[in-house]
Order: sequence, then structure tokens, then C-alpha cells
Amino acid sequence: MGIVNIDDELHDQLRRACTVTSRSINAQANFWIRIGMLCETNPGLSFQELVARELQAAGVRPQPMAAART
Repeated sequence: MGIVNIDDELHDQLRRACTVTSRSINAQANFWIRIGMLCETNPGLSFQELVARELQAAGVRPQPMAAART
């Protein structure tokens, strides 16, 4: 593990994002880096497709959605 230098504005954005996603600043940065790498190496996939593949690879099974009430 090493130290990564990022500019103050990006650090501020990380701090703000982690409050929304309930991640630590390091976990949020790790997520953004991982997704960025996946996007660069899989340019034909959307963000949602990449996340779905990662969740599936981790063994997460989606729950069926309830039918919408009218």
C-alpha cells in the first residue's frame, strides 16, 4: 500500500461523496479507482453493467422487485 497525492478539490469531492455512499474516504477513492480502471478496460460496458458484473462475481444475487401497484 502506498500514498497517493490528489489535489484538494478532488479530496473535497471524495469527502462529500463518502457521506452519501456510507464509505470511508479511502473506500470511496478505492471504488472510484476500481470503476475507472474497469471503464477504461471495458469501454463497451455501461457503469451499471460493470457494477452488476462485479456484484455477480462477488456472489451477490439480486432480489426480485415487487410489482408496482396501480
